[in-house]
Amino acid sequence: MEGLKVKPAGTAMWDAASLGEIMLRLDPGDGRIHTAREFKVWEGGGEYNVVRGLRRCFGLKTTAVTAFADNPVGRLVEDFMLQGGVDTSHVKWVPYDGIGRTVRNGLNFVERGFGCRGARSCADRGLTAVSQLKPGDIDWEQIFGKEGVRWFHTGGIFAALSETTADVVIEALKAAWKSIGGQAKAQAVNKEIAKYVDVMIGNEEDFTAALGIEVEGVDKNLTTLPIEGFRKMIEKAVSIYPNFKAVATTLRSVKSATVNDWSAICWYKGELHESIKRPGLEIYDRVGGGDSFASGLVYGFMTFDDAEKAVNYGAAHGALAMTTPGDTSMATKADVEKLVGGGSARVDR
Repeated sequence: MEGLKVKPAGTAMWDAASLGEIMLRLDPGDGRIHTAREFKVWEGGGEYNVVRGLRRCFGLKTTAVTAFADNPVGRLVEDFMLQGGVDTSHVKWVPYDGIGRTVRNGLNFVERGFGCRGARSCADRGLTAVSQLKPGDIDWEQIFGKEGVRWFHTGGIFAALSETTADVVIEALKAAWKSIGGQAKAQAVNKEIAKYVDVMIGNEEDFTAALGIEVEGVDKNLTTLPIEGFRKMIEKAVSIYPNFKAVATTLRSVKSATVNDWSAICWYKGELHESIKRPGLEIYDRVGGGDSFASGLVYGFMTFDDAEKAVNYGAAHGALAMTTPGDTSMATKADVEKLVGGGSARVDR
């Protein structure tokens, strides 16, 4: 079967580019959102987290396509992006009206959870600048043609923000190659987007909710995740979308908010590859673990074109990201490679 065709390193300005919303994350620490008296702030967004991980952990050159209201909150998120090393030249700045009646920046309040209390988020992202992007707002010829991108990453969360953002995703994906109606509408949009995707990454809920492809043998509480069910799901997905070159999913069985069984699988060239299994993985902050899996997987494919290495780099990076607070990874490539190689949590001196 045909594999991925990634431009060689050094032939494009950007190793990876993302398209999606970047929000200001407000974290109450060990407490709850509804009882907090202070919050720690970070940046985060499903699509952005991937390119940030590729930049900070794996040393690749990345850029993020997004939009902000031009006010101090937007500039704060920009400052986080700069600290993360992600290029900001493709941020669209939208004039702010002073009160947020016409345009705002997204906020995401996230509590980590502990034991029997699961993690919880409360997103405040109505009328955000990025949700109002429409086809023609972004110069894709500049990004893909003049500058060049080796890997483009976007996601269903961004596509679902509004009617126009779904169109922007399709516009971007086409360019790379040369609560908008409920679940039925979301599936229709994602099924159209999927036609242009080379590498599909998600979890069991994503494939079911976004594409309508069920995983056999998964109970509603996600306590059992049968590999054979995932194999059949992936085979069905590839038969529907023959453009898929690779399909990857994380496998997370939740014992408690702070203990999960964690692994991942990746289908590539007709074969299913499983990562190292990490039963009873201790979780500090689970939000962003899947995004860090994606960035490790992308790095593995771009660097080695080896699905087994890719899925193990992804699973290791996701595991490490969940040991620290915030959406974004604090891991280093050395951390990831140590874990991929079977390293333990003994003190490094």
